[in-house]
Amino acid sequence: MEFIHARVAVSAVIFAFALGAWGTWSYLRGQGVSPSYWGALVVGEILMLVQGAIGVLLALTGALPRDLLHFLYGVLVALSWPSVYVYTNARTGRTEAGIYAVVSFFVFGLALRAMMTGAR
Repeated sequence: MEFIHARVAVSAVIFAFALGAWGTWSYLRGQGVSPSYWGALVVGEILMLVQGAIGVLLALTGALPRDLLHFLYGVLVALSWPSVYVYTNARTGRTEAGIYAVVSFFVFGLALRAMMTGAR
């Protein structure tokens, strides 16, 4: 189970970076949040929630991370994109594309940091 958790973590990091790059590209081109980008954000959020569920299962079986700060990073990663959705009132303009890009890079960094604190 730890192997799966680690592999999904790598996928989450790469996916968050890709969403950040995509959002930045949209912003720089003067475009807003497209339906395709919305879909990718939903897929990314599902990926983060699956990662969290696997982590909870590991914790319940006694496989705790090296640093308990790992749990804080996990919660922040899972709440970041939904928080932007609420903050922007689901608007899809250019500004929102920029906000999603910045937050996606933030999620990328948090997910990387979570990988560092979770390794045993």
